[in-house]
Amino acid sequence: MKMLDRRRFLGGGAALLGWEGVRGRAGAEGAPLVGSEATGAARRVVRVGMGQMLVKTGDIDDNVSRARTFIARARAEKCDVVVLPECLDFGWTFPDAARRAFPIPGPVSTTLAEEARLHKVWVVAGLTEREGGRTYNTSILIDDQGRVRLKHHKISELDIAWDIYTRGTELAVADTPFGRVGITICADNSPDSVDLGLALGRMGARLILSPCAWAVEPDHDNEKEPYGRDIWDAAYRTLGEKRGISVVAVSNVGRLAAGPWKGRLCIGSSLATGHDGSVLARAPYGADAETLLAVELPVAV
Repeated sequence: MKMLDRRRFLGGGAALLGWEGVRGRAGAEGAPLVGSEATGAARRVVRVGMGQMLVKTGDIDDNVSRARTFIARARAEKCDVVVLPECLDFGWTFPDAARRAFPIPGPVSTTLAEEARLHKVWVVAGLTEREGGRTYNTSILIDDQGRVRLKHHKISELDIAWDIYTRGTELAVADTPFGRVGITICADNSPDSVDLGLALGRMGARLILSPCAWAVEPDHDNEKEPYGRDIWDAAYRTLGEKRGISVVAVSNVGRLAAGPWKGRLCIGSSLATGHDGSVLARAPYGADAETLLAVELPVAV
């Protein structure tokens, strides 16, 4: 795999009930369908909450409290699933991650699972995971009964984070009431790594949900150089055009207070694209642009 050039990412560029894994195709009772039955192009609509929350570096108590609030808000907005940011517990590239990270299942994942079960909403969350003496940048898919259905270790980690996180080596999908889903993390969906998303498409995924942490230099001018157009828009368009995959990617907001990118700003701009690669929703840009944005998108079934 081609090594990521980190310059492209600056300014322009309920306790758990156990591992469920991929099971048989989920039922579709009650899910609205759109499209043409004559052409066989029926599609199910899923309502996704884009939980663009503030993440404070190292402040796990505040961060998990915010995540719980966003899960409750997503249910109030009648979302089927809510996507939360990358490393929402400590923040991306937190230097003390190896010492402070928890296993999965563990206290943080259990808290999120309890909220998912309480509010009857699916949750995708990015967490820092300690497993077998290693630290991973991890995303999990929790169903509305509080069960972990997927766990993914970030594969395309930027080189500045290689001394913090062990990179993943596997991809997987899960069947849900809103279709077959894959979960990734941030640069796993970059133009350099688009083959990972295409592979999920080969495995039947028609929706990719991706926690992210999109950061820029403090002096980045978003009016002159709108964030992400040549990175995420381009890669997600490829996933739509080649495999009919919809993508929802959600970044946190806030200042990175430690780590190799200390002082840079996470700026949201969370993005949802459709099965044809078109942009369906883009959340506000800015280090203080905390918001929950609900988007409805058709997913091929």
